[in-house]
Amino acid sequence: MKNKFLVMLMGSLVLFWTGCAFAVSFNPFVGSTGGSPIGFAYAGNKFVGSNYFNNQLYQTDLTGGNLQPFGAPLPISSGSIGEIYVSSSLGLGGFGSSVARDVFAGSEAAGNVYRFSNDGSTQSLFASGLSGDVRGIAFDPYGDYGFNMLVTTQTGNVYTVDSTGSSTLLANVGADAEGLDFTPQAFGNIPAHTLVVVSEGTGQLTAITPAGEKTDLGLHFGTPEMLSFVPLNLGDSGNPLEGFYAANYSVNVIKADASDFLAYRGDAVITDETNHNMYHIFWDSSISAFSTSVIGTFPNQPEDGVFLTSAILTPVPEPETYAMLLAGLGLLGFVVRRSKIS
Repeated sequence: MKNKFLVMLMGSLVLFWTGCAFAVSFNPFVGSTGGSPIGFAYAGNKFVGSNYFNNQLYQTDLTGGNLQPFGAPLPISSGSIGEIYVSSSLGLGGFGSSVARDVFAGSEAAGNVYRFSNDGSTQSLFASGLSGDVRGIAFDPYGDYGFNMLVTTQTGNVYTVDSTGSSTLLANVGADAEGLDFTPQAFGNIPAHTLVVVSEGTGQLTAITPAGEKTDLGLHFGTPEMLSFVPLNLGDSGNPLEGFYAANYSVNVIKADASDFLAYRGDAVITDETNHNMYHIFWDSSISAFSTSVIGTFPNQPEDGVFLTSAILTPVPEPETYAMLLAGLGLLGFVVRRSKIS
């Protein structure tokens, strides 16, 4: 805890000496997505994303350029498109390759998840019958939840979905479950590798064990969107692709450098779609509770966000070794969000 205090103190000094400027700054990565960006995912050799009320996914190269359609348009349910949530597999638990990653897209309108091959040449219905609109997708990188896919829905349901597409209700958080991620290490009173889910409906964060037991983190946000834990080894390789990428609705996709988050490794960050702030969430031992501080502000409305680290960019083929690496790095955060359009 002493080391954690020193890291936070250094982060505060950085803010002081820069005239209290925010620690995290964002720059354009994809100048235009051909629409209003919502979902954004790293798929090994490309990025894949979605636009608001558009059932056609798009892809870019690793520089954010060469924009092209990805796959065929998703089926439209009852004349409605809704938003599409995009994620990619880790190559664990039977979910394809860790190099040529399969892409998964969740349909807000239909409550279904579709699976695409990495090159977009084939796609099929993967999981259906999920109660309420699909609101978020993430993959368990540690194995505590069986390396399964975790899916959140508008009814507050949180599901585990295995590689065959079979779903099991894990828990319900009371209202509109959206962003989700896994703790890379013990996080205050929450054990390592625990799933944490944020509800846009209540503004609360809930930790959920593999047995479905819930713990309220005691925090409340206005209209929270993305939740991600900052990987422990973020920025160690010096690879310029490392960093944080996010959909900046309704303009573009933006990026923040890995160096902006070094003081927050192991902690959580969350965005709010109304005030556009990014918050740092940390355990304050002086009060034995979680606390927050604003570390950045999006140019526009934040949506999907993803951290890339060296282990994610250069995966290890063997599942056991790959899982051990990820245990020290944190989830890649390919969690997808819904924007509240008024």
